[in-house]
Amino acid sequence: MQQGPILKIALMIFATLTIIFIFGFASNIGSSLPEPANSPYADINTSLPDYEPLKKQLESYLATRKATYGIYFKDLNTGATWGINDLTPIPAASTIKVPYVLYLNEQVAAGRLKMEQRIAYDSNTDYAGGSGYLKETAADGDRFTLRVLSNLAITLSDNVAYKMIKRVTGEENVLAYMKAMGGTTIGGNGQDNTTARDMAAYMEGVINFSRRNPALGNRLIDDLANPIWHYGLPGKLPDNVKVAHKEGDLPGVSNDVGIVFASRPYIISILSMNQDNIEQGFLDISEISGMIYEYQEKMQL
Repeated sequence: MQQGPILKIALMIFATLTIIFIFGFASNIGSSLPEPANSPYADINTSLPDYEPLKKQLESYLATRKATYGIYFKDLNTGATWGINDLTPIPAASTIKVPYVLYLNEQVAAGRLKMEQRIAYDSNTDYAGGSGYLKETAADGDRFTLRVLSNLAITLSDNVAYKMIKRVTGEENVLAYMKAMGGTTIGGNGQDNTTARDMAAYMEGVINFSRRNPALGNRLIDDLANPIWHYGLPGKLPDNVKVAHKEGDLPGVSNDVGIVFASRPYIISILSMNQDNIEQGFLDISEISGMIYEYQEKMQL
């Protein structure tokens, strides 16, 4: 994510408060998740919902947009899925931080790493511009816990925290993990490319991890539900609907992927490229997300 000078003070205040409270109890957002659709305990209707009218509505809307969009959806109650350009490679931008932080949590759950483990900052390998707090405050030798780094990488989209996590976890390890979760478009053209379907798979990975490891998983979901950038997917949704998501942008790219904890919860991944204006891109994502939410809430099986 990019940031302007007017956000720096707000970011520093937000990060300070975040660090103060990161060792508090995680929320119980994960407890509202339904059983996975292939679980013997899930209450699944044998008939899947019809999403064709929604897809036609979205395709009509996208035809008025200049940018290229990739969308992928999964209903967490029924397992129904659909997509639009969902296999089109699109730069991941900061959404790539989701599988990296998820892999870090997996290593902690397996006992290979500890959240209280401290990592020393090295400007030669870890400095990054763009969004974040640590680029303004970290000095060589400063040591940060993995918990702080994972929190900042998600809630502030901190690029320094992300690079430190990447150094600790190992890029090749994470790429293999992404493939194991179903990722098919990884890297390319000197940047992290992905697809809407792949990013939805990683968000489903967050859900599955939270079921196996509630303490760690619910805390990760809590971080995803409380980012400083909270515009795209939740933009047109009621305030009482929790959305655990990760935004990302680059020049020409506006992305948002997440879990919507509606009465009929679902995963939604919306990626875009060739945007003339990334802020307008997030407004468009809000419109798309609102259409999906409204259709999902009114649907009768």
